[in-house]
Amino acid sequence: MSFSSATKKELCRISATKKCCALAEACGVLLYCNAFAPNQVRIITESRAFAARLPILFQNVFGVAFDALPGTEQRGKLQLVITDPEKIARMFDLYGCMGERNVALHINFGILEEECCRAAFFRGAFFAGGSVTNPEKRYHLELVTSHYKVSKEMLVLLRDAGFSPKETSRGANQIIYFKQSEAIEDFLTLIGAPVAATQVMTTKVEKDLRNRVNRRVNCDAANVDKAVEAALEQIEAIRRLEAEGGLGALPEKLQTTAALRLEYPELTLAQLAERFDPPVSRSCLYHRLKKITELAGRRTETGRQSK
Repeated sequence: MSFSSATKKELCRISATKKCCALAEACGVLLYCNAFAPNQVRIITESRAFAARLPILFQNVFGVAFDALPGTEQRGKLQLVITDPEKIARMFDLYGCMGERNVALHINFGILEEECCRAAFFRGAFFAGGSVTNPEKRYHLELVTSHYKVSKEMLVLLRDAGFSPKETSRGANQIIYFKQSEAIEDFLTLIGAPVAATQVMTTKVEKDLRNRVNRRVNCDAANVDKAVEAALEQIEAIRRLEAEGGLGALPEKLQTTAALRLEYPELTLAQLAERFDPPVSRSCLYHRLKKITELAGRRTETGRQSK
């Protein structure tokens, strides 16, 4: 089951017995379904739970039954259809408009005065025209309708509810979408899917943790590479001084430092500093090795000039 289907299944556990909220949810379904016209109402969904909820919802709200329902063994996309003109006229009447006079549908704001009704309307729109991507892949929730004015009015409703969605078009469809995980969490919570919202939040936390760990690992690996390069440079300088007979002329502290670096080439500066008796600071050791490297470089440069 996809994350979107699982979310709709969770939403179907919400009771639709409160008359005003049931009407708001049903109207959300109608404005975001595949067809809501005077000659036909057609709803296509892949959610079996939503397909089972619809006949009960429409009977409670409009007092009508679907003329065609998907079979109990049907798989894939499920289609529910009403073609009876009297049933559709009743639905348009209860929705608040006469179908034959309204080619361009609008949201009936009169049925959305209460916050619970607005949440139910959003839920109905998500049932019929919404989808949410598995947060493991990416953050994306969208609401799709073929009605331009409905989409514009939905945008206003969502902004009034504190959201900041984006809008676009895809062919003849109008799309409102969210790409921020926090907005998706809040929307899912509002319409009644706290489990799905929690999954989005948990996934984000896990992703952030993995990213921080990866950045830390990459940073540590880079630091190790730098330490190895520095150690090789130091050993090369010591070997050069030794070959040119300059190692014995160094001060005792630098000779001790050179000897320990040759003995423990794999140690970091902090680890090597602890090998001294008594131990020295990392900063002190860094400056000693830097001095050795500089002296080796000077001797090499002097040798080149003499030639």
